[in-house]
Amino acid sequence: MEFTDFMQENFPDLELTPPLFYNWDVGIRFELGVDYKRGECSPNSAYLKGVYHRAITLFNSLHLQEDEIFLVVNVHDFGKNTSLRRKLNIFSKYTKNQSALNKLKHLTLPYIIPEDDEDGNYRTHRFVLKCKVSDLRYMPLLKAICNTDMGYKPAIHHDVFFISLKNKTIFHVYDDRGCDLVAASKEDIRHIYNTHNDWILDYDRDEIDQVFR
Repeated sequence: MEFTDFMQENFPDLELTPPLFYNWDVGIRFELGVDYKRGECSPNSAYLKGVYHRAITLFNSLHLQEDEIFLVVNVHDFGKNTSLRRKLNIFSKYTKNQSALNKLKHLTLPYIIPEDDEDGNYRTHRFVLKCKVSDLRYMPLLKAICNTDMGYKPAIHHDVFFISLKNKTIFHVYDDRGCDLVAASKEDIRHIYNTHNDWILDYDRDEIDQVFR
Protein backbone atom coordinates (compact mmCIF):
# COMPACT_ATOMS: atom_id res chain seq x y z
CA MET A 1 0.00 0.00 0.00
CA GLU A 2 1.20 3.48 -0.81
CA PHE A 3 1.70 6.05 1.94
CA THR A 4 -1.05 8.45 0.82
CA ASP A 5 -3.56 5.61 0.47
CA PHE A 6 -2.68 4.25 3.90
CA MET A 7 -3.10 7.64 5.56
CA GLN A 8 -6.40 8.35 3.81
CA GLU A 9 -7.78 4.94 4.79
CA ASN A 10 -6.65 4.93 8.42
CA PHE A 11 -6.04 8.56 9.40
CA PRO A 12 -8.27 10.65 7.13
CA ASP A 13 -7.77 14.41 7.46
CA LEU A 14 -4.94 14.03 9.99
CA GLU A 15 -2.13 16.49 9.22
CA LEU A 16 1.12 14.72 9.89
CA THR A 17 2.62 17.36 12.15
CA PRO A 18 2.91 17.80 15.93
CA PRO A 19 1.09 17.63 18.21
CA LEU A 20 -0.47 14.38 17.00
CA PHE A 21 -2.10 13.62 20.35
CA TYR A 22 -4.24 16.77 20.27
CA ASN A 23 -5.19 16.30 16.62
CA TRP A 24 -6.55 12.75 16.72
CA ASP A 25 -9.23 11.07 18.84
CA VAL A 26 -7.33 7.90 19.74
CA GLY A 27 -3.93 8.43 21.25
CA ILE A 28 -1.58 8.36 24.21
CA ARG A 29 0.96 10.96 25.28
CA PHE A 30 3.87 9.50 27.21
CA GLU A 31 6.37 11.25 29.42
CA LEU A 32 9.97 10.34 28.55
CA GLY A 33 12.01 12.74 30.66
CA VAL A 34 11.62 12.46 34.42
CA ASP A 35 13.28 14.52 37.18
CA TYR A 36 15.16 16.89 34.90
CA LYS A 37 17.48 19.23 36.79
CA ARG A 38 19.06 22.12 34.97
CA GLY A 39 22.83 21.93 35.00
CA GLU A 40 22.90 18.29 36.04
CA CYS A 41 22.27 16.72 32.65
CA SER A 42 24.99 15.25 30.44
CA PRO A 43 25.07 12.69 27.60
CA ASN A 44 25.69 9.94 30.16
CA SER A 45 23.36 11.26 32.85
CA ALA A 46 20.66 9.18 34.48
CA TYR A 47 18.09 11.61 33.04
CA LEU A 48 19.02 11.01 29.39
CA LYS A 49 19.52 7.29 29.91
CA GLY A 50 15.98 7.19 31.27
CA VAL A 51 14.69 9.13 28.25
CA TYR A 52 16.39 6.74 25.84
CA HIS A 53 15.13 3.71 27.75
CA ARG A 54 11.51 4.79 27.61
CA ALA A 55 11.60 5.80 23.93
CA ILE A 56 13.24 2.54 22.83
CA THR A 57 11.05 0.39 25.08
CA LEU A 58 7.87 1.95 23.69
CA PHE A 59 9.12 1.51 20.13
CA ASN A 60 9.93 -2.16 20.75
CA SER A 61 6.54 -2.71 22.37
CA LEU A 62 4.91 -1.46 19.18
CA HIS A 63 7.05 -2.96 16.45
CA LEU A 64 8.50 -6.33 15.55
CA GLN A 65 11.69 -6.56 13.52
CA GLU A 66 9.88 -7.84 10.43
CA ASP A 67 7.07 -5.29 10.56
CA GLU A 68 6.69 -2.97 7.60
CA ILE A 69 6.68 0.71 8.44
CA PHE A 70 6.73 4.08 6.79
CA LEU A 71 9.56 6.24 8.11
CA VAL A 72 8.39 9.78 7.42
CA VAL A 73 10.52 12.89 7.87
CA ASN A 74 9.26 16.46 7.43
CA VAL A 75 11.98 18.92 6.45
CA HIS A 76 10.90 22.55 6.52
CA ASP A 77 12.30 24.90 3.87
CA PHE A 78 12.30 28.56 4.86
CA GLY A 79 13.87 29.75 1.62
CA LYS A 80 17.45 29.59 2.83
CA ASN A 81 18.54 27.24 0.03
CA THR A 82 19.91 24.71 2.50
CA SER A 83 21.02 21.54 0.74
CA LEU A 84 18.43 18.80 0.93
CA ARG A 85 21.16 16.25 0.33
CA ARG A 86 22.70 17.12 3.70
CA LYS A 87 19.33 16.87 5.39
CA LEU A 88 18.87 13.40 3.88
CA ASN A 89 21.78 12.09 5.93
CA ILE A 90 19.14 10.94 8.37
CA PHE A 91 18.29 8.11 5.96
CA SER A 92 21.78 7.08 4.92
CA LYS A 93 23.07 7.26 8.50
CA TYR A 94 20.25 5.35 10.17
CA THR A 95 19.44 2.77 7.50
CA LYS A 96 21.26 -0.56 7.75
CA ASN A 97 19.98 -1.89 4.44
CA GLN A 98 21.13 0.74 1.95
CA SER A 99 19.21 -0.93 -0.88
CA ALA A 100 16.02 0.03 0.95
CA LEU A 101 16.82 3.65 0.11
CA ASN A 102 15.78 2.92 -3.48
CA LYS A 103 12.21 3.19 -2.19
CA LEU A 104 12.69 6.65 -0.72
CA LYS A 105 10.11 9.11 -1.99
CA HIS A 106 10.10 12.90 -1.86
CA LEU A 107 7.04 15.14 -1.80
CA THR A 108 7.11 18.93 -1.81
CA LEU A 109 4.15 20.40 0.07
CA PRO A 110 2.95 23.83 1.06
CA TYR A 111 4.30 24.65 4.51
CA ILE A 112 2.27 22.49 6.86
CA ILE A 113 1.83 25.30 9.40
CA PRO A 114 0.15 27.85 7.09
CA GLU A 115 -0.60 30.34 9.87
CA ASP A 116 3.17 30.83 10.24
CA ASP A 117 3.63 31.49 6.53
CA GLU A 118 1.57 34.56 5.67
CA ASP A 119 3.46 35.24 2.43
CA GLY A 120 3.33 31.63 1.25
CA ASN A 121 7.10 31.40 0.71
CA TYR A 122 7.84 28.35 2.85
CA ARG A 123 7.71 24.70 1.84
CA THR A 124 7.73 21.35 3.60
CA HIS A 125 9.73 18.54 2.03
CA ARG A 126 8.30 15.21 3.09
CA PHE A 127 10.46 12.13 2.70
CA VAL A 128 8.81 8.71 2.96
CA LEU A 129 10.69 5.43 3.21
CA LYS A 130 8.75 2.17 3.22
CA CYS A 131 10.91 -0.48 4.85
CA LYS A 132 11.10 -3.10 7.57
CA VAL A 133 12.02 -2.24 11.13
CA SER A 134 15.07 -4.48 10.72
CA ASP A 135 16.31 -2.16 7.93
CA LEU A 136 16.75 0.70 10.40
CA ARG A 137 19.26 1.60 13.08
CA TYR A 138 16.30 2.78 15.07
CA MET A 139 17.89 2.86 18.52
CA PRO A 140 20.54 5.49 17.67
CA LEU A 141 17.90 7.26 15.56
CA LEU A 142 15.56 7.54 18.55
CA LYS A 143 18.43 8.75 20.74
CA ALA A 144 19.29 11.46 18.22
CA ILE A 145 15.65 12.61 18.18
CA CYS A 146 15.65 12.73 21.98
CA ASN A 147 18.75 14.93 21.85
CA THR A 148 16.92 17.58 19.81
CA ASP A 149 16.72 20.24 22.52
CA MET A 150 19.54 19.03 24.75
CA GLY A 151 22.47 20.50 22.84
CA TYR A 152 24.17 17.13 22.36
CA LYS A 153 25.14 15.36 19.16
CA PRO A 154 23.97 13.53 17.23
CA ALA A 155 20.68 15.40 17.12
CA ILE A 156 17.81 15.53 14.64
CA HIS A 157 15.79 18.69 14.32
CA HIS A 158 13.16 17.42 11.88
CA ASP A 159 9.83 15.81 12.71
CA VAL A 160 10.22 12.03 12.40
CA PHE A 161 7.26 9.66 12.37
CA PHE A 162 7.24 5.85 12.54
CA ILE A 163 4.04 4.53 10.97
CA SER A 164 3.17 0.85 11.34
CA LEU A 165 1.22 -0.72 8.49
CA LYS A 166 0.26 -3.73 10.61
CA ASN A 167 -0.75 -1.90 13.79
CA LYS A 168 -2.12 1.19 12.03
CA THR A 169 -0.24 3.40 14.47
CA ILE A 170 1.91 6.52 14.31
CA PHE A 171 4.73 6.94 16.83
CA HIS A 172 6.36 10.34 17.21
CA VAL A 173 9.04 11.35 19.73
CA TYR A 174 8.97 15.14 19.81
CA ASP A 175 11.98 15.62 22.12
CA ASP A 176 13.34 14.42 25.46
CA ARG A 177 10.13 15.42 27.24
CA GLY A 178 7.78 12.97 25.59
CA CYS A 179 6.21 11.20 22.65
CA ASP A 180 2.83 10.71 21.03
CA LEU A 181 1.23 7.46 19.91
CA VAL A 182 -1.96 7.60 17.85
CA ALA A 183 -3.91 4.75 16.30
CA ALA A 184 -6.76 4.06 13.91
CA SER A 185 -8.47 2.09 16.71
CA LYS A 186 -8.03 2.11 20.47
CA GLU A 187 -7.84 -1.70 20.46
CA ASP A 188 -4.66 -1.46 18.40
CA ILE A 189 -2.85 0.22 21.31
CA ARG A 190 -4.77 -0.97 24.37
CA HIS A 191 -1.87 -3.29 25.28
CA ILE A 192 0.48 -0.31 25.25
CA TYR A 193 -1.92 1.65 27.42
CA ASN A 194 -2.07 -1.22 29.92
CA THR A 195 1.61 -2.16 29.93
CA HIS A 196 3.09 1.33 30.11
CA ASN A 197 0.34 3.10 32.01
CA ASP A 198 2.78 4.50 34.57
CA TRP A 199 4.56 6.44 31.81
CA ILE A 200 1.47 8.33 30.63
CA LEU A 201 1.81 12.08 30.98
CA ASP A 202 -0.29 13.01 34.01
CA TYR A 203 -1.39 16.31 32.45
CA ASP A 204 -3.38 14.37 29.79
CA ARG A 205 -4.16 11.24 31.80
CA ASP A 206 -7.86 11.93 32.39
CA GLU A 207 -8.50 12.44 28.69
CA ILE A 208 -6.56 9.30 27.79
CA ASP A 209 -8.32 7.19 30.43
CA GLN A 210 -11.69 8.22 29.05
CA VAL A 211 -10.74 6.79 25.65
CA PHE A 212 -9.66 3.39 26.99
CA ARG A 213 -12.20 2.94 29.75
